[in-house]
Amino acid sequence: MGFFNAILGNAGEMDLADATEELSTILGQGEHIELAYKLVRDMIILTDRRLILIDKQGMTGRKVEYRSIPYKSITMYTVETTGHFDLDAELKLWISGQHEPMTLEFNGSTNVYALQGLLAAKIAGK
Repeated sequence: MGFFNAILGNAGEMDLADATEELSTILGQGEHIELAYKLVRDMIILTDRRLILIDKQGMTGRKVEYRSIPYKSITMYTVETTGHFDLDAELKLWISGQHEPMTLEFNGSTNVYALQGLLAAKIAGK
């Protein structure tokens, strides 16, 4: 199912220790990863301070774009869970200064409730 999800563009949960090791050079001092998702080479990281979207580009993946979004810049979000025929979950984020939402898709095994809970705490306050 992992290959099938990769073809569809659905991210799956990633081990936090692996994510922390891979991203140690871009994390701020004292910043720690709370949730991590991986799609083939790309990653979606939620830290205690921000959302990081990582896009590895090109055939070799040597060129990497790191998009850092502070939680305070997220004005609204929606989470759509999986269904009987729709096997992926979806997160839409509205970012200050952008008219269209950013859409991220996750595979059916992803705990979107944990994702939604963390976003609610970071955006709406604890």
